[in-house]
Amino acid sequence: MLFDEIPRPPAPRARVDDAGPLDVAEAFERVLAEVRRHFGFESLRPLQDQAIRASLAGRDALVVLPTGGGKSLCYQAPALVRDGLAVVVSPLISLMKDQVDGLVASGVDAALLCSTQDAAERRAVESAIDTGALRLLFVSPERLATPGFLARLEAAGLASLAVDEAHCISHWGHDFRPEYRQIGELRRRRPDLPIQAYTATATPEVREDIVQQLGLRDPEVLVGSFDRPNLTYRVKPRQSLADQVMQVVKRHSGEAGIVYCLSRKDVERTATELAARGVSCAFYHAGMSAEDRERTQDRFQREEIDVVVATVAFGMGIDRTDVRFVVHGSLPKGVEQYSQETGRAGRDGLPAECVMFFSGSDFHNWKHLMERSTQEAVENGATGAEDELSANLERLGHLWGMATGAVCRHRFLVEYFGQEFEATPEGCGACDVCLGELEQVEDSKVVAQKILSCVVRCDQRFGAGHITDVLRGADTARVRQYGHDRLTTHGILRGHAPRELRHWIEQLLASGFLASTGGNYPTLHLSEDGVKCLRGEAEPVLFRLQTAPATRRKKSAESALAAAAEEAGGEVDAELFQRLKDLRRKLARERGVPPYLIFNDRTLALFAAQRPTDDAALRTVKGVGDKKAAELGPVFLEAIREHADASGAGTGA
Repeated sequence: MLFDEIPRPPAPRARVDDAGPLDVAEAFERVLAEVRRHFGFESLRPLQDQAIRASLAGRDALVVLPTGGGKSLCYQAPALVRDGLAVVVSPLISLMKDQVDGLVASGVDAALLCSTQDAAERRAVESAIDTGALRLLFVSPERLATPGFLARLEAAGLASLAVDEAHCISHWGHDFRPEYRQIGELRRRRPDLPIQAYTATATPEVREDIVQQLGLRDPEVLVGSFDRPNLTYRVKPRQSLADQVMQVVKRHSGEAGIVYCLSRKDVERTATELAARGVSCAFYHAGMSAEDRERTQDRFQREEIDVVVATVAFGMGIDRTDVRFVVHGSLPKGVEQYSQETGRAGRDGLPAECVMFFSGSDFHNWKHLMERSTQEAVENGATGAEDELSANLERLGHLWGMATGAVCRHRFLVEYFGQEFEATPEGCGACDVCLGELEQVEDSKVVAQKILSCVVRCDQRFGAGHITDVLRGADTARVRQYGHDRLTTHGILRGHAPRELRHWIEQLLASGFLASTGGNYPTLHLSEDGVKCLRGEAEPVLFRLQTAPATRRKKSAESALAAAAEEAGGEVDAELFQRLKDLRRKLARERGVPPYLIFNDRTLALFAAQRPTDDAALRTVKGVGDKKAAELGPVFLEAIREHADASGAGTGA
């Protein structure tokens, strides 16, 4: 291995964690002070507290926190007080760049070393490493394995290693990357080096594999709640995608959103249709040039456009905190992908919406792609491809079950990742199921029995499309060929549209009353529960096909401001909030950074609620550290004062 080829350098410089438990406690108090000074946070979340203490104690750790849960602070904060260099490994340059820009803006000595830098930029970073000028260094796994690079890090006092997106190391994970396996070799070379692994999406099986592949020793395993209560989930059958997406966009006029489509063709068509309807948007997919992709990403980051329509190639490197909606135009590849992609909404903790539009063809398209990919891998001599196919199909099946079923979306996601959901009589209050947006079919049992009876009378050897034709009384050559026009079930549900019949069939599949064979031409047959239903011994529940939300929801911006008002303990001045957003955008353009790196929406909302008038009051607002207070505080205070003078409104203390 490459790591074995590197000569062992002198011992690294001393670390805070060498001092023992009492010094760890003292170091943690220093961490709190530094977090307040740099980031403006008065306290830490419970799991952040535990993760940081484990790092300071020199312990290995596996930290699983959902997107927006604050996992980056877990490896950034210890580096503020520990002697030596903290190295962060991440697979995405854009994500690392955003983190470094944010750290530098907050007064932290951090840098990125990557392939997109020119020679002068790389030399400057390497010099900073050699002179001990950095606290945090972000690199890719490939860079870490470069001959001689680890020796340079050790000579500079390598004190800890954080592995971000750690699920990439697991074959069982949804985004396996072989280069991540090289990181595990570090354990053999530096058994004393504390390694902390971080991820937002990992089932219990994946967590075990991460520990094994990285060689973590007696790690502190910290798993946060997978529930994102600020997200409202909706799942709807796909009909006219552009029209359905526009319904979502209108609920979030002028706000940031991401629309995911499966193919490049779908991406470009949807973006074109949205733009024709006045939506400020652009498209993004892997078929574009690197320059065009970067331009779209930068425009979205800098709030020059509101919506990006993209394939899943877009998003992992996006750290924009004020995304108010994420739309899936088709079924994603699995639950992990769905959780990660929807997790890009509401990272600031304010309300956001996640809507998925799906069709039965999505499942079979994914299945076909997975099987074809596996066949190609086997033909090329790859090992373990069939096991990987089985795992992928299982993940896809779980998501299909959620899409076609009617279980609380929050409950499903939490329980999928191995946790218990704390239910209330009212439900989660933040999904289409618990909000009562799904209309139950009257006499669901009778409708289900008619569908199941038709499947039986067709000898349980036809697919959903043919069963739909028979149920609606279609006069097709295929129906006549098999004599199904003479069945008692022919036309038994004649008054219902084909889409609705297919939707009910999919619900019966999801709820286990029907089962489907594999292959390219799946056929339907009754399960044991389906037989019980025909006998009147089981009670299925079916829901009608919805064409629009059954209830009108408060506009996202209004609910977001309401959430901030509750946190601030006072009403948010919406006009001032918009004025501060405009100022933020102007400052960001001047500095060449994304607006959220100035202040995020939550902090601006707190400004608009508390209306600070001096530096002391400004520093009490969550998210305002010393450097930002000094550099940005005066201009924001001036804007607040000008607004108060113009409107005649009072200001806070």
